[in-house]
Amino acid sequence: MRKAELSMAIIMALFSIYLMWKSTELPIGWIPEEGPGGGAFSFWLSAGMLVCCIAMIVRWARRISPPSQSEEPFMDRETFSIFLTVAGSLAVMIALIHLIGVYFSVPLFMLFYMRYLGQHSWTLILPLVVATPIVTFLFFEMALKKTLPKGFTEPLFYPIYDLIY
Repeated sequence: MRKAELSMAIIMALFSIYLMWKSTELPIGWIPEEGPGGGAFSFWLSAGMLVCCIAMIVRWARRISPPSQSEEPFMDRETFSIFLTVAGSLAVMIALIHLIGVYFSVPLFMLFYMRYLGQHSWTLILPLVVATPIVTFLFFEMALKKTLPKGFTEPLFYPIYDLIY
């Protein structure tokens, strides 16, 4: 597990640097009368991911996290099973974005992930699953004026747009 943690931190750090570099092909600053440039969010999210990867590497070097203290093999059967479950559920979520949109596929993924893998209580899961699409909608559609994919659920949003515009 120790090698897996370091490997993933390095791979994700390199991926973050690549995304930051590609993001600079578009403006990453504030454009007057328009808002953030086309590359702003991808750049700053990638920068945040890079900071987290550096923190993981520091924690690995100091042996603070449980995986960094482990002497188990790179990936045992249980870890591989969890990896396949997460990768499969992410693939399903991405496929559902085109059918039912972001505002329904992301909460379904969160519900599955938090309940099945995280084994959290319903009192924690339900407020987050309900609040996430609302906050996401307000942030992207209202504040940034950027639409996200809605799939066949788009007609459900027409009354909201009628109220706003």
